[in-house]
Amino acid sequence: MPSVRSFTVLPALPDSLKDLETIANNMFWAWNPECSELFERIDNKLWAACDHNPVKLLGSVSQPKLESLAENQGFLHEMRRAADKLKIYMESPTWYEKTCTKHSKPTIAYFSAEFGIHECLPVYSGGLGILAGDHLKSASDLGVPLVGVGLMYQKGYFRQHLNIDGWQQEVYVDNDVYNMPIELIRKQDGVPLTISVDYPGRSVQAQIWCVHVGRVQLYLLDTNVECNSPGDRMITSSLYGGDRELRIRQEIMLGIGGLKALLAMGVEPTVCHMNEGHAAFMALERVRLLRASKGMTFDEALEATKAGNVFTVHTLVKAGLDEFSTDLMDKYFGNYFPHLGINRSQFLSLGRILNDDETESFKMPVLALRLSAYTNGVSALHGQISREVWGNLWPGVPTDEVPIKSITNGIHINSWLAPALGDLYDRYLGPNWSQEVYDKSVWDNVDQVPDEELWSIHQRCKEQLVVFARKHLKAQMKRRGTYEAELSKADEALDSEVLTVGFARRFASYKRGDLLLRDEARLIRMLSNTERPIQFVFAGKAHPRDTEGKDIIRNIVHFAQNESVRRRIIFLEDYDIDVARAMVQGVDVWLNNPRRPMEASGTSGMKAAMNGVLNLSTLDGWWCEAYQPGNGWSIGAGETYQDPDYHDMIECQAMYEILENEIIPLYYERGADNLPRSWISHMKACIQQIAPQFNTHRMVADYTCRFYNPAAARWRYLAAEAMTRAKAFSQWKNAMRKNWSEFQIKDVVMGVVGEDYQGELHMKRPQIKAGAEIQVRACVVLGEVSPEQVSVELYHGTVDTWGNIQDGEAVEMQFDQANGEPGHFWFRTSIPCVKTGQHGVTVRVLPKHPDQVNPHELGLILWESPA
Repeated sequence: MPSVRSFTVLPALPDSLKDLETIANNMFWAWNPECSELFERIDNKLWAACDHNPVKLLGSVSQPKLESLAENQGFLHEMRRAADKLKIYMESPTWYEKTCTKHSKPTIAYFSAEFGIHECLPVYSGGLGILAGDHLKSASDLGVPLVGVGLMYQKGYFRQHLNIDGWQQEVYVDNDVYNMPIELIRKQDGVPLTISVDYPGRSVQAQIWCVHVGRVQLYLLDTNVECNSPGDRMITSSLYGGDRELRIRQEIMLGIGGLKALLAMGVEPTVCHMNEGHAAFMALERVRLLRASKGMTFDEALEATKAGNVFTVHTLVKAGLDEFSTDLMDKYFGNYFPHLGINRSQFLSLGRILNDDETESFKMPVLALRLSAYTNGVSALHGQISREVWGNLWPGVPTDEVPIKSITNGIHINSWLAPALGDLYDRYLGPNWSQEVYDKSVWDNVDQVPDEELWSIHQRCKEQLVVFARKHLKAQMKRRGTYEAELSKADEALDSEVLTVGFARRFASYKRGDLLLRDEARLIRMLSNTERPIQFVFAGKAHPRDTEGKDIIRNIVHFAQNESVRRRIIFLEDYDIDVARAMVQGVDVWLNNPRRPMEASGTSGMKAAMNGVLNLSTLDGWWCEAYQPGNGWSIGAGETYQDPDYHDMIECQAMYEILENEIIPLYYERGADNLPRSWISHMKACIQQIAPQFNTHRMVADYTCRFYNPAAARWRYLAAEAMTRAKAFSQWKNAMRKNWSEFQIKDVVMGVVGEDYQGELHMKRPQIKAGAEIQVRACVVLGEVSPEQVSVELYHGTVDTWGNIQDGEAVEMQFDQANGEPGHFWFRTSIPCVKTGQHGVTVRVLPKHPDQVNPHELGLILWESPA
């Protein structure tokens, strides 16, 4: 191979157009139409051909065109307006500065394997990445001091094409990094800054790209540098591609390399947030760095770093959980764990549910859960299911007390809202509505929007979707080699006057993309109804190795080829942010029918709802919290069934019933003015009830107030005075573990307050009247541990037929007196008997320390044993 000397060619912009470069290199333009429309105005066809990439556009437009624009006063005026908007945005006071004044400003590092900010930066695959991108945008809008950390994939996720049989084909396209809105981090001498990460027998170098996302920086690591071997240059080759060995290499680079990159740039994170378990090795690297710099034991360093770690768990589907064999862990961490000050068995137990099971693989979510003080699921139901799934990590702890909270996902409204609707909201909600999206009172003004205006804008969005879909279909047909005479059929697809249902997401089997097809004859009758027709737009990708998901796509494509319905049902290839934006803004109904409770949250329906699109969904994920009669429809009532085929059949029939008897009649119910006023009323209720709650401004504010600020304060507290508090807390935990086996609940006596007693309290009868008060005393043996270091609790509630307490509540018992024997102490409390029925009480003991985030940190709990 010849030696190649490379260099970068930059656009030669006239001086009067220099602001275009500033605007193009900050992704702020991606959620501000005034900025993106500026680039579209330069050359709308070229803008589309460049995948809406302003940097590529500026490098592709002809020099004469640039010179002409430099003299165009109207364009220059719009450019200055956009530049001023960006400048004001960057300098304005923020929500964080106004709200969190009592907190020292931390640095929050947000680690994610993918980030979906815009289609021109394809380092995302689906919902996880879109959520991460929206998280960064809201952090920027709110002024939260956050940086993103990810990988700069050479090919990103695959591009999807369907062959003539409807089978998904994957095509990987190289990212042209030098024509993207990103910049390479360089040292003062102009040389790219690189970091080094140890792999078996070698070190791998990575350079760092920076994406400016408003006020937030996103740093992406790239191993495609000349000094690496060809194999190591492929570590950041593609997203979710390759085998398990490539995956562990990527996750080492993301977690360990990501933390090293921040430190190399002088960014020392106070709080590290792991979006899913892919980056969990970061937590180990924090421990290693503390041990090396502070001379701490593993347990001491763990206490300090754990305090500043946040973990968000997502998928509960086994195929989506990262786990690695013992052989791979030995290969890649055999030389690493000694630096942690622990042995191989201790190291592997960090990623196992059963510490001593040598056959169990190393699970990244388990590692993240063990090394994070703050953990959450992404909806209320998902939090509940996560507590059930991962509860074994806290043996003996009631499921509802497992320390996994829930912070429901949201979406970045300005990124997904139709620009015309944004203008409408400006007029009726006030010019500052987008800064106050989580304020419910702002959205009450949706009632003031005239029905005619809302419907007119919605219809315009629908017309734009039809144009978009036809163009997309024609391109698909050309790729498959369709005859020219057949291409005209694409121009007949869809009708903007027809009720339109959208379904777009990852095609995993539990999402049941073809549930609608279970009764094809009934569906065909709906599609071919000439008086009240309905039409469907599908889009989405299956994982390259998910044969079942690919089959679902093929089923839909085959059905759509039926000559009697081909105008009414289409599948759009290569689902990405651009396709999603067109669909959520242009359909009438958003369909989502996952098999409960498999959906973690789901955010596509939120994007649709912000645009007045009504949801039709099973009660799973976010829809459990959002659904109210009048703002959409629920498929079923949240039931679950043992037989999946029966489950599918029941919910498919329920979906048909809702479509035929509620949705279709409501849509076509028109008055003399041809307006579907009842439908519009539902649209307004949908926007009012969903917009203020299911947005990332609310979500990021929740993370900030509930996790980030407390984690930062706890990190600073434990790290103060040369880590003496972290060391002391670790020593207390070790002492508690050492003494725990000696603890006993020796005696429990109880009685009804007010009755005559002789000696100790004694329950005279098993039946008492409602309104009575029960008093309980417990004698607990603590050995050398003092009473203030434990929490003795009375756990009570109704009991089931097996005598188990259901939905129990804990009441802390107060220290009463020493028993006279060394280490024996009495505790006392009382509870009122309010509800009738069968009730039960038991006593338990938990460790207690002012530095605990939650009482189950140690995983120690002692329950009263049967007599």
